[in-house]
Amino acid sequence: MAQSFPVTRGCPFGPPPEYGRLREEAPLVGADLPGGRVWLVTRHAEAQQVLSDPRISTDPATPGHPMAALSAEPPAPGEKEAGARFRVGQFIDMDPPEHGVYRRMLIPEFSVRRIREMRPAIQEIVDRLIVDMLEQGSSADLVEAFGLAVPSLVICRLLGVPYADRDFFQSRTRTMVGAAFDDRQESMAAAAEIWDYLDGLVAEAEREPGDNLVGRLVTARRESGELSHDALVGMMFLLLVAGHETTANMIPLGVLTLLRDPAQLAGLRADPEGWPSAVEELLRYHSIVDWVAFDRVATEDMEIGGQAVRAGEGIFVLGASANRDPRAFERPDELDVRRGARNHVAFGYGVHQCLGQNLARAELEIAYRTLFARIPNLRVVGEDDELPFKYGGLIFGLHALPVAW
Repeated sequence: MAQSFPVTRGCPFGPPPEYGRLREEAPLVGADLPGGRVWLVTRHAEAQQVLSDPRISTDPATPGHPMAALSAEPPAPGEKEAGARFRVGQFIDMDPPEHGVYRRMLIPEFSVRRIREMRPAIQEIVDRLIVDMLEQGSSADLVEAFGLAVPSLVICRLLGVPYADRDFFQSRTRTMVGAAFDDRQESMAAAAEIWDYLDGLVAEAEREPGDNLVGRLVTARRESGELSHDALVGMMFLLLVAGHETTANMIPLGVLTLLRDPAQLAGLRADPEGWPSAVEELLRYHSIVDWVAFDRVATEDMEIGGQAVRAGEGIFVLGASANRDPRAFERPDELDVRRGARNHVAFGYGVHQCLGQNLARAELEIAYRTLFARIPNLRVVGEDDELPFKYGGLIFGLHALPVAW
């Protein structure tokens, strides 16, 4: 009998319990979706294989792509046309060599050196947000006041988005992601609003390029004909959404996790050099994106983990399962902030590995380290079962995290 999918989390500190059973059953397990049958990749080695094999496509237009199987309902009128519009410049959904063309344009903007240069600005943003929280009283919603605000300010500065517009793209992004399967029309409408906003931002940069990522791309790429207006809008769309939503969820979730483990938190406070390792472990431990960005389809017949996979068969890599695989991680269900598990697949693997991972690491490290240093008596208000977790969301996290000090 095939596994039903998706499977909802039921605990904030672990993936769905079914993942452990599936992982022991086989590296690939068949799953029944409303629109067809797909493969689920459960183990770490096979996850890396799938995510790096050039015979496996990420392009949603490839026949058999698994995202189409998530719903048995036919696309609503105009949905295909709207989806095609949003795919322009969305290099995350492109295969080589087209994918590489876009990625190479952005690699310098997210290099280790460039992110190192950004660290003082990130530190300034984090410091200012903590001061604001302290000045406003002795309690706050850490999601709204800090988790959402840190990546919002950083990505606004990077892309040249006016920070005054942050509430707009935060609310539209949340709607787009949150309603992706429950209300596709609402999700598409939110995406269209973001697209139209960025269309105007890019047009303004074309008239007068600023000293930001959009301005530099306009100057260096548009004039040579390498990048169309719509493609640049699509790239900004991807960076804005991906660079905001994931980190915004990881910051409060990591804070909660460490507050629930005072011994390991005390060790980090005593030795701040351990924060980079802790960030890697929190990314592995939570794997908040899980399968959403790991949708693939085989373009040739092949074998994965001893299982024959035919051309045109869809595949979902379960990142949260691969990152709890005991074949790759000792005691995988335990949080160990000194583990330094950089072989996790929270950022993916292969040519599609997250372009912004260096930025995300810097944001998380600075946010955690500074918050716990500046507010040593920080505490969560309420028990875990009272907190509003995003159990049904595409990206796991918290809707709110009430804290006090």
